[in-house]
Amino acid sequence: MARTPLIAGNWKMHTTAEEARALARAVRDGAAGVGDVEVVVCPPFTALAAVADELAASAVKLGAQNVFYEEMGAFTGEVSPPMLTALGVEYVIVGHSERRQYFHETDDVVNKKVRAALAHGLKPIICVGEKLEEREAGDGWKDLVRGQVKAALAGVSVAHAAKAAVAYEPVWAIGTGRTATPAAAAEAHALLREVVSGTFGRETAELFRILYGGSVNPENVKELMAEPDVDGALVGGASLKAESFVAIMHFGE
Repeated sequence: MARTPLIAGNWKMHTTAEEARALARAVRDGAAGVGDVEVVVCPPFTALAAVADELAASAVKLGAQNVFYEEMGAFTGEVSPPMLTALGVEYVIVGHSERRQYFHETDDVVNKKVRAALAHGLKPIICVGEKLEEREAGDGWKDLVRGQVKAALAGVSVAHAAKAAVAYEPVWAIGTGRTATPAAAAEAHALLREVVSGTFGRETAELFRILYGGSVNPENVKELMAEPDVDGALVGGASLKAESFVAIMHFGE
């Protein structure tokens, strides 16, 4: 069964509410002519409401960049799943390498966030990937990313797993201008699909979307998307300019 490509823009810590409105409006207009591709934008928390207004009645979906695993409580500075769903958020990025690096998120924390998101109807985009030294050390990187996926999806039902996606983001390619070759991306994506298959069965694995992230741009997206196990992209810097993000939606055409 064909998987609908998913192109998600991670705006990271960029844009005020008004800047986000303008960017969302341009993305919305540019996405009007896109065919069978699902498009998501993930602005910072402070701009979610403004972007939701701009995306109303459009096909572009709203995502958040993070979520906490409790519904409410004394967790200063955190944002819960119900807070996100109340704003119309449909997707949420979980376990991004920057969260793991700067905020010390462990596999256990990522798993709690994944399960909390799914329990409240949010669709998690689960980020996994290896550092440069891990990639260059041999095949150990494969065990690392396998372990990250298994840990993130531990305790998740088959029905819920089908609503999630994984973004393979080699840490050495994020924001560096370096991109995994299409062959390297294909190898990693095939490996991750086998993990999903071994955990949830072949049918779920065939429906499960695995995105590539790491310096995706209009020049390299076509080659990446040509790989059969690459189902879309999690786009960082190139999503901050509507023209380049729209070009990525069209796979560089």
